[in-house]
Amino acid sequence: MRAAVVVLAAGSGTRVGAGFNKVLIPLAGVPVVARSVRTACSVAGVRRVIVVVRDGEQEAVQKAVEPHLPDGGPEVAMVAGGATRHRSEWAALTLLAPAIEAGDIDVVAMHDAARPLASRPLYEEVLATAATIGGAIPVARLHDLVTSDGSALPDALVGVQTPQAFRASILLAAHRAAAADGFEATDTAGCLAAYTDLVIGAVDSDARNLKVTVAEDVRVAEALSAP
Repeated sequence: MRAAVVVLAAGSGTRVGAGFNKVLIPLAGVPVVARSVRTACSVAGVRRVIVVVRDGEQEAVQKAVEPHLPDGGPEVAMVAGGATRHRSEWAALTLLAPAIEAGDIDVVAMHDAARPLASRPLYEEVLATAATIGGAIPVARLHDLVTSDGSALPDALVGVQTPQAFRASILLAAHRAAAADGFEATDTAGCLAAYTDLVIGAVDSDARNLKVTVAEDVRVAEALSAP
């Protein structure tokens, strides 16, 4: 399997209250985005890693990531993202398109940089599942949920996470169709659901793969990152 990973780091992170992009926040001395890129680089079969950043933050992200890149790892490149997640994904896929069309990339994973604790085994299972059946998303069971009237909801409900992985040629074709229609999805799987009949498998994950959204998430991620 020859894979590429897109690390989406073009958000603003205003709800964290840091005064700068949350992906630059250090966790146990390593910036959030660097943790995400470092793990992606360590996954077997990953040939390229594309970091999507806000235009104007290229230098800051590069300085955050470079000291943590492994020697002899996959090629790491950077591209400016768009105003939405979908447009940021499209910017990365446009960069990867020649390699996908040449057959050099079989599977592409899309990952939120703000999920710095996604593990290498999770990446490996998501990528392997996508290579086998076409697509895969990690899901974590949601517990202790209630409706607005106080009724309990079943534990069978799950939350969708990243990395989400898909066969590269199908993903590229779906995004091209979406671009032609002016369609935007809220996540990668949504774009595939709209333009393909691709089977997407669920891979078990858990709450440790949290997304850094508010200040409390930073504290939890910091504790989980401690050596």
